[in-house]
Amino acid sequence: MKEKFTIVTSTCVPLPLENVDTDQIIPARFLKATTREGFGDNLFRDWRYDKAGNPNPDFVLNQNTYKGEILVAGKNFGSGSSREHAAWAIAGYGFRAVVSSFFADIFKNNSMNNGLVPVVVSPEFLAEIFASVEADPKATLTIDLPSQTITNNATGKSESFDINAYKKDCLVNGLDDIDYLLANKSKIESYEANRK
Repeated sequence: MKEKFTIVTSTCVPLPLENVDTDQIIPARFLKATTREGFGDNLFRDWRYDKAGNPNPDFVLNQNTYKGEILVAGKNFGSGSSREHAAWAIAGYGFRAVVSSFFADIFKNNSMNNGLVPVVVSPEFLAEIFASVEADPKATLTIDLPSQTITNNATGKSESFDINAYKKDCLVNGLDDIDYLLANKSKIESYEANRK
């Protein structure tokens, strides 16, 4: 069982960069591990640290100004290779959702499979979120997964977002694909018995 995702209200971490690919999210040299543990430590590794391992003070994750469970990213987030480790790293860092105006499809599916909610908003709404967070780093967003809405609490404006119905059900109930099957075991057994 995963943590259930119903309604999350949180401050945000802004990353207003476009075309962030999975190698920038989690560099290839960290892909040797086969479990999810520790990937959050290397999220955006080459942007967070210099070659000597010192934190880059200009990078947003190293600034005390911005914290929260929601990463707000520029257009075309998660492009590049299909590594599931990118979703592991973002979730492992502590983010519950990523907001962008466009996600690469494989990254989007990997996110939902790992309890991370990808929220697609219009370019105008995304720009408004960035402006709100820049004006006040304590500005919050509310992501209501059951109603499929996101609200910029600084302005009161909301947008609806699309999400795969099956994945939504899994996220709201804290289930992965195996948990979902086990939860429906009696229905499956009944169907199989009646099929004969």
